[in-house]
Amino acid sequence: MAVDVLLGLQWGDEGKGKIVDYLAPQYDVVCRFQGGPNAGHTIIIKGNKHVLHTIPSGIFRPDTMNVIGNGVVIDPITMCRELDNLIDAGLSPTENLLVARKAHLILPTHRMLDAASEASKGDQKIGSTLRGIGPTYMDKTGRNGLRIGDIESEGFRQKYSALKEKHLGLLAIYPQIDFDLEAEEVKWFEAIDRVRELPKTDCEYYLYKAIKADKNILAEGAQGTMLDIDYGTYPYVTSSNTMTAGVCTGLGLAPHHIDKVIGISKAYCTRVGSGPFPTELEGPVAEKLRKNGAEFGATTGRPRRCGWIDIPQLKYSIMINGLTHLVLTKIDCLNDFEELSAATHYKSADGTTDQLPYDLNSAEVEPVYQSYPGWNQDIGHCTDRSSLPTDLEDYISQLERMLDTKIYLLSTGPERDELIHCS
Repeated sequence: MAVDVLLGLQWGDEGKGKIVDYLAPQYDVVCRFQGGPNAGHTIIIKGNKHVLHTIPSGIFRPDTMNVIGNGVVIDPITMCRELDNLIDAGLSPTENLLVARKAHLILPTHRMLDAASEASKGDQKIGSTLRGIGPTYMDKTGRNGLRIGDIESEGFRQKYSALKEKHLGLLAIYPQIDFDLEAEEVKWFEAIDRVRELPKTDCEYYLYKAIKADKNILAEGAQGTMLDIDYGTYPYVTSSNTMTAGVCTGLGLAPHHIDKVIGISKAYCTRVGSGPFPTELEGPVAEKLRKNGAEFGATTGRPRRCGWIDIPQLKYSIMINGLTHLVLTKIDCLNDFEELSAATHYKSADGTTDQLPYDLNSAEVEPVYQSYPGWNQDIGHCTDRSSLPTDLEDYISQLERMLDTKIYLLSTGPERDELIHCS
């Protein structure tokens, strides 16, 4: 069988967790392929809110195996906290969870380095979540990181100490920060003891055998395409490949195994932290979007920057991901707008274009907006596309035309079943 991919098309926070949870019964295996606890996938089930940072969003489906893949970086403290929350919710997460031995570990000193580096940047902060993600990926590419499989070796403590000393040497170049390393180490090693007992796997072999056994597999991305280390708004990006190509390296899969690519976009646009955001709004409209969409980071709690949907940006993400299915979320958050806008092009000194510039950070672009009438009514009663208000149906049709992509699912509310199949 083939592997389907689900990922974000914007700057993260598109609602991937809900869609993975909804689709999970169609799959035997759900895998996270990149990122770390900087992700925050929110799932609401019968009014109860669950936030996952490391564990795949198929964990609420007991018949679905969940794999934390090689490309993920893992903070044992965060993961154990997630496990406890799932147990408190009545689940038995260790029964349908596997952890790849080649996934890298986030050490307390990684988080310390992250905080010290960000603090030293002053006004030039990149908006790090301070979870130690960047320093961990740096050690991975620097070929001296610690991996989950190292926990099982006799020399684990020595390897830990060697990496810690390297980090302490690097910290000497930064101003001192408030970080209780000794206390964090105690918590970290307690968590390591729990992780040592978790079921582990050689991810590439496990998935190869699953494909040969005709299993259905879904690869779950974290963050969003515009935060990709290579193709996002560099340097205001994450430290991993968040696009379809990252599935192959993050899970050990050959490209020909990939079939559907399901991309998630909000009906408007948000961003957390620093970096370019062409359609960002200020004032009452931005506040209304933020309030209607409860736009506060699931991981950081920071208020999200809000703006209208950006068609050039979405066309770019659709192109580089090889998108086959588009999911539009949070359309219900626009129910009470008299008028909507969508950025259809960018205007600059070089003219008007629907392509993203090489460096969106320094390019002076002005969005060209098209206005659309709002539908001004609740859509919670709608169960299929034909029951949508006329103005909403017209708006969706216009988006499909501009993006040259049909909308597959439309999310009409936060609950797992508040979805309309459109095509």
